[in-house]
Amino acid sequence: MLTDDFGREVTGVRVSLTDRCNFDCVYCHNEGLGDTRGPMDPQDDEMSTDDVVRFLEVAAEFDVDAVKFTGGEPMLRQDLAEIIERTPDSMEVSLTTNGTFLPGRAPDLVDAGLERVNVSQDALDPQDFAEITKSGAYEKVLEGVEAALEAGLDPVKLNMVVFEHTAGYVPEMVDHVAENEGLQLQLIEYMPELTGKPEWNVDIQRVHDWLAERADEIEHREMHDRKRYWVGGEAGSEDGGMVEIVDPVENPTFCANCHRVRVTHEGYLKGCLNRNDDLKSMGEMSKPEIREAFRDVVANRVPYYGEYMVQNDDGEWELNDEYLEVEPPAD
Repeated sequence: MLTDDFGREVTGVRVSLTDRCNFDCVYCHNEGLGDTRGPMDPQDDEMSTDDVVRFLEVAAEFDVDAVKFTGGEPMLRQDLAEIIERTPDSMEVSLTTNGTFLPGRAPDLVDAGLERVNVSQDALDPQDFAEITKSGAYEKVLEGVEAALEAGLDPVKLNMVVFEHTAGYVPEMVDHVAENEGLQLQLIEYMPELTGKPEWNVDIQRVHDWLAERADEIEHREMHDRKRYWVGGEAGSEDGGMVEIVDPVENPTFCANCHRVRVTHEGYLKGCLNRNDDLKSMGEMSKPEIREAFRDVVANRVPYYGEYMVQNDDGEWELNDEYLEVEPPAD
């Protein structure tokens, strides 16, 4: 197992299979495609099936025991079930999706080895959902969640980005998971540096405080220093639902507990989700090239907040000069 200079072991990888998506969510830093013709073969700029599997085989050599497939919308890849089936047996396999392609495909993905799924759902009202996602696929998402549960992917974790447009929907979403068996909720703090709209930001601590008042039990999770709130029941009981907040913004402790390396759909490794200046090519995707790139990207991993970004005397976050590329002096 590889460990970076900050003592963080790399135990998981997050692999983007495509940057294509059939949604065009307003908070996303990628531009969505709108409706597509559905799942298709890998595109020219995407890792092939064999490339993805070869990378995972190398990651397994370094004792990486978990992979999460993401996008864009990863289910736009026709070969998703094959990739999952060929993933090393030592790895836990999970998927983040908008859910629209789960009806009809969920059983095959489970048979291939999928163990967990996160479904993006930012609102419970079709009109509110359409305004955020620029999609009319609300009913299809609900069908996808049900299909995942029926296929045995229990619990299904719903992902909700919390920002100005969705903050008012949090209470009904919490009630939704508390009242429906098999659902959990992951509230994800909006990251303005990825979208360039800081005015959409909300104080995530207010959400923590509100949940703390409502919760029957509060758990502390080591990963990312997260809290879990059990609403309508206690941990381990069949009643109620679990709500977890992912709050990375201005949170050095969050970065201190990050154990994942990211892979872009084009085949670049990156040590931090928030950065694009640390990309490391895996070359022609041969195993020796992948091994070398993997070692390098882990060795160069830096916590985003508290290291790559530091606070100045006014308490504002700014880039740490230590990690800025210095131009060579002119002759």
